This record gives sequence, C-alpha cells and structure tokens, in this order.
Amino acid sequence: MTTLVAVRKAGQAVIATDALITFGDTRLTNRFEVNDKIFKVDSPTGGSYVGMAGTAAHFPVLRKAMMALPKDQLRLGSKDEIFDTFNKLHPVLKESFFLQTKEDDNDPYESSQLSALIVNATGIYGIYSYREVFEFKEFWAIGSGRSFALGAMHATWGKAKTAREVALAGVHAGCEFDKNSGGPVELFTVKLKK
Repeated sequence: MTTLVAVRKAGQAVIATDALITFGDTRLTNRFEVNDKIFKVDSPTGGSYVGMAGTAAHFPVLRKAMMALPKDQLRLGSKDEIFDTFNKLHPVLKESFFLQTKEDDNDPYESSQLSALIVNATGIYGIYSYREVFEFKEFWAIGSGRSFALGAMHATWGKAKTAREVALAGVHAGCEFDKNSGGPVELFTVKLKK
C-alpha cells in the first residue's frame, strides 16, 4: 500500500510518499522497480502534483486518463474544479480503462475506486472514490500508513517551521510502523499563492 501525505505550512505546500510497492506477500522496493507514486500534471490553472494510494494499476491509469483530457477540462485549482475534472474523468476511466465501478450493492454512486491527494499553488486536496473532494487547511494522509502519518504530523505540527518537516515526519512514521510502506521518501514542494 502506501503512506502519502500533503501538508501546507509557512507559505508552502508539500506532497510526499514512500516508495514501496506490495502485492500479496511480495515487497517490491525501488531497488528493483521505479516506484513513482506521485506525478505532475500541467493545466490552465498551473502545475499540480497528484499522488495515489491503492492498487498499482491506478498509477498509470489515472496519469494517462488525466493527460488524455483536453487541457481546458483539466482544472485542479479549487474543490469545485477538482470535482468537475474527476466527474469528466470517471467515464474515461470506465470506457477506456475498464474501471469496475461497484464497491458495494448499496453504493450511492458509481465508484472511481481511488484515493488521491493533489497539491498545487492553491492548496492541498483529497479526492475519494465517490468523487468527494476535501480541501485541507494543515495536513492529511492516505494509504495503509495514514494513521501513523497523521499522528506524527499532529505531534510535529506545533514545533515544525516548514511543511517539509511535517511531511517528512509523517512519511517516516508510516515507513517505520506500517508493514506496507518503505523508503526512500519522494517529496515535492510548491509555493502557495495565498
């Protein structure tokens, strides 16, 4: 799985992740495979870093689906823009990438089957399976190491001077305690507009 974090502090936003891929009982470190869990997309609203937790198939699928959208439809600068963009992506994921949209018989909506964090100059955002979008004021984490990361970031928040310090504390805690997370850490920083 993953420990993926997003932090905003002191005029900067950071997204960071571990590098371990697991499937079944197998651990695939970056020694054997390039495990990029974060990718950059450019849009009319500026550059954004997108990271995901979940099945390894999601990474190329979401990256390719986002790149296939017309640039004027790829907008990630606010909660509403992200919601609209992922609503446009959902049929592409179904039709071009064969996404299974059902998680449970009682699903209120079709599922996009993914959890992602997005960081750009406008803030830090989370998007979940039913296209729920959250804008976080301080920090957030997803993946199997999220509980460890959230605890570490909460404990570090008051004394840390930078978003980078908080993010590293979160991912390092995930790598230390979550059996499905491991280093090295990949980290990207963006200057916030606000």
